[in-house]
Amino acid sequence: MEGKSRGMSGPELAAAWRRYKEHGDAAARDAIINQYAYLVKITAGRVVGSLPPTLERDDLVSAGVVGLIKAVDQFDVRRQVKFETYAIALIRGAILEMLREQDWVPRSIRERVKVLEKTYLALETSLGRPPTEHEVARELNMTLDEFNKLLMDTGRTTLISLDDLLVGSEGSERLHLADVIHDENAAPAAEVEMREMKRTLAAAIDRLPERERMVIALYYYEGLTFKEIGKILRISESRVYQLHTQAVIRLRGYLQRDTALFRG
Repeated sequence: MEGKSRGMSGPELAAAWRRYKEHGDAAARDAIINQYAYLVKITAGRVVGSLPPTLERDDLVSAGVVGLIKAVDQFDVRRQVKFETYAIALIRGAILEMLREQDWVPRSIRERVKVLEKTYLALETSLGRPPTEHEVARELNMTLDEFNKLLMDTGRTTLISLDDLLVGSEGSERLHLADVIHDENAAPAAEVEMREMKRTLAAAIDRLPERERMVIALYYYEGLTFKEIGKILRISESRVYQLHTQAVIRLRGYLQRDTALFRG
């Protein structure tokens, strides 16, 4: 089992995993948690760039620690994935669950997101291609500046949307980032369904305009911050934020059409 060397060497870490998983060694478990504690801070910073006044950064970290502990306890060292990949997914999930419970996104913002989703889908259906920002703004009877401000205002909820809801809708089965990690021990039927979910998500991402697709890849799969992505694309951090918001809104709309596949 691979691990980033922070405190323990590779062989020491592998030995700690064996002691914990094979013999239930509590000290080994604590050592593994400490070894990967850095993932919590990094992930918390990337999940939410700015916090509402009712939340502190420590709240995110505390929730992330719960996710890390769950990852350590549930991880199967025989799986064909790095622990870091699995842990980050569960850490993100724990943080997002805490944010949902706090209901930190105002109802008015959620309503705006729904309007945007419907507008993007309706325009794409009529145009036969993803609409541009100018076209969406015109459809909403807004100036481009007003539209960009709307994207910034709705950005908080879309920051968590791809993790919170990759496939599905309210009342349906949901696919999260942790669910798309390969498990060699999965049952054949479950593996087939998971492959179909991945295919659907990949197809939805492929439909995005190039820059939005790149932002999604760099943010969710490469783990870069908006600032880092901005440097790569040579655009401002706020522009990356807007592109991310648009991409997630489009994806949510695309994936609503495939909800039937994922119902229990």
